[in-house]
Amino acid sequence: MVDSLMVKIALIGALGIGAQWVAWRTGRPAIALMLIVGIVAGPVLGIIDPERDFGTLLEPIIKLAVAVILFEGGLSLNFKDLRHAGWAVMRLVVIGVPVGWVLGTAAAHYGAGLSWEVSALFGGIMVVTGPTVIGPMLRNLRVSPRVRDILKWEGIVNDPIGALLAVAIYAYITYEGAAADVYTIGLDVLAASFVAGVLGAALGYALTWLFPRGYVPEYLKAPFLLITVIAGFVLADIIKHETGLITVTIMGVVMANRPIYSSQTLHRFKEDLSVLLISGVFVLLSATLDWETVQAFQVRFVVFLILLLFLVRPLTILISLFLSSVPWRERFFIAWIAPRGIVAVAITGLFALRMVDYGIPDAEALVPLSFAVVIVTIFAHGFSASWFARFLDIEEGKSDAIMIVGSNSWTVELAAFLKSLKYEVTIADTGKFALRRAKRREIDVYDGDFLDEAHNDNVDLGNFQHLIAATDNDSYNQLLSSDLGPEMGYEQISLLATDKKDGKRGPGRGRVLTESGATFTELVDRAREGWKFSKTRLTEKFTYDDYRENLGLGEEPIAVMKPDRRLLFFSTEARPFIEEGDAIIGFVAPESPEKRKAAYQEAKAMPLMGNPDPEGSEA
Repeated sequence: MVDSLMVKIALIGALGIGAQWVAWRTGRPAIALMLIVGIVAGPVLGIIDPERDFGTLLEPIIKLAVAVILFEGGLSLNFKDLRHAGWAVMRLVVIGVPVGWVLGTAAAHYGAGLSWEVSALFGGIMVVTGPTVIGPMLRNLRVSPRVRDILKWEGIVNDPIGALLAVAIYAYITYEGAAADVYTIGLDVLAASFVAGVLGAALGYALTWLFPRGYVPEYLKAPFLLITVIAGFVLADIIKHETGLITVTIMGVVMANRPIYSSQTLHRFKEDLSVLLISGVFVLLSATLDWETVQAFQVRFVVFLILLLFLVRPLTILISLFLSSVPWRERFFIAWIAPRGIVAVAITGLFALRMVDYGIPDAEALVPLSFAVVIVTIFAHGFSASWFARFLDIEEGKSDAIMIVGSNSWTVELAAFLKSLKYEVTIADTGKFALRRAKRREIDVYDGDFLDEAHNDNVDLGNFQHLIAATDNDSYNQLLSSDLGPEMGYEQISLLATDKKDGKRGPGRGRVLTESGATFTELVDRAREGWKFSKTRLTEKFTYDDYRENLGLGEEPIAVMKPDRRLLFFSTEARPFIEEGDAIIGFVAPESPEKRKAAYQEAKAMPLMGNPDPEGSEA
């Protein structure tokens, strides 16, 4: 049964997504884990052999997957991001690419001992920093938007440029005339690149014209977009090999910066598809690493890897960003982060096979060398990025901020209490009058439509560990949950019920805050009557069951505060995992928690003929 291709396809998907899930749970680099499971399933256990299992389909599968991944990357390149990183990105393209190519070529020749022709081709490919690797890596990093945008834009923009450099050098090496005409070859590559770019822009403009005008029904937009991406890539690739990467990248950038209905839905579809393709393709590529390739790795290649990590990349970045406004600490961080991924391995393997057929010396060394670069850079940069960011003091740390949408007496009391516990809390509301109460309590406010700001990417949702939709408009609360849920995670959004039926809503209607599903009106009325928030720490002698026994009518827990300052909110559907050392944040009647708990502990201590050392509630 294991020999069944269907079983192997399912196994590839399960391994890739499983590795991504483990990475999410453990905080480890997802790409490194996918690389490991691919190597284990491939050369170690021999369960997956991509060349044997997929045959001639392997190359087109990988190329089309890379096309979709690059398009999704282009779709995330909004020009608004360049307000922090635009000039730096331009420098990394205009200065960084030629500098990186020259230094990479020299390192391959003098370090790995390759011929100048093969070194020049490999040096061109090495200017890329894979967006398939950078994206998952940035998910686990808390650095400034400028650093994130520079790394993201560099990875996506330089990928097709590195491929085109390889195309031009390959054409020069295999030129069949009496002498290679550099001018003719360069003009040919530039002309094909221009055509590919125009094709990508035209397709992007065409879709952003068709979709808003209703020429494509809603249920067909995502499939229509996917087929257009594939068709554009194939058409450009027929004109000139690897120019399809330019087509899909520019198509994505055009669509990212033009108004289009359903853009959030389409972006989510492409992102989900991209995650699936990255998982599958990376497992496939790492499974192709056989023992012959490993044995072809030579000790002299280690010198090249050292030069690439500690000389080529740092010098490229420091020269490119010289006299720029990017702080030195951020420059050093960017200079270290340069993992290679799918595009580097796929393009290197493609040209290595063709150059071996031409009988070009040292061409057979490209495949083991490219795999070595990918493995070393993924592990070196993936596992050290967070540590290096902390060392340079540019890591912002995991945010513990809370966003509350809707200003009223209950939310203001909650925000003030959380602020007293040293949490960053912001209340957003469209009414200036409604925000006056929060301003008087010196709580951070946002005057405007928070959902609109999130749609326009003016707010980094990653800064908030939880969002509470607490307006008196149930439809707006639902809209917040449905629109921001895919970005933040539905478990990180809680809604206030507007009536008792909301507490029994079906799946997909959002998490209703509090176990009882207390309504907006009930909570606001209690806040006006003087109810307060309290914090009660659980100990070995005062458990959660004891805490529940002390609650009066209508009183209930709101959230659990973990020792690492995570806040887990109660809902009608689920209760957070609670253990000793946690603190319960409750909403209780005036002046009741301290008195009840003191009486409870006094009564509990009397049979022991001594007093325990309790931790009292803090209100």
